[in-house]
Amino acid sequence: MNERQRARRPGGRSARVSAQVHQAVTDLISERGYGNFTVGEVAARAGVADSSIYRRWGSLETLLTDVALTRLNAHSPMPDTGSLAGDLRTYAAQVAREITGPDGPAVLHLAVALSSSGQQGRQAGADLRAERTRQLQSMLDRARDRGEHAPDAFDVLDHILAPMYIRVLFGMELTPNYVDGLVDRML
Repeated sequence: MNERQRARRPGGRSARVSAQVHQAVTDLISERGYGNFTVGEVAARAGVADSSIYRRWGSLETLLTDVALTRLNAHSPMPDTGSLAGDLRTYAAQVAREITGPDGPAVLHLAVALSSSGQQGRQAGADLRAERTRQLQSMLDRARDRGEHAPDAFDVLDHILAPMYIRVLFGMELTPNYVDGLVDRML
């Protein structure tokens, strides 16, 4: 493969390295918690040089912020079931799967830890809220366009997402019935 073909290939080495480093961070947080590992340990776990991490992210804090934002903002397309109730149920179920999956609790713990770790952490929290709000707003706008009464995006955050996040952070079960109940109460 020549340089021109390599440059056009989507993903490639850069995407692989980023994925390996993100997974290493998530694994280390699961095993040790926030603040209990170094860039060197992340690099060793990911199979890359420390210098690669410093070159791309600059610091451990920046890397941790990137991991939290990337993992928590990764989402399936916003559902469009034809009704607000269907959209909210589908969206809530998607978020529940994300945050209860193998890396979900570790990433939530990371987001909470970052939010109290100075200006960069507060900015990461603001960025996460802005992205979740943007996602929700598109769904709510679509419902309003259909003539449905839709709540405010922050109400959805407060009454559907926040309780799910709290349950996962405290090791409580997050069942489909519980998630549907949150949507029912919201509506």
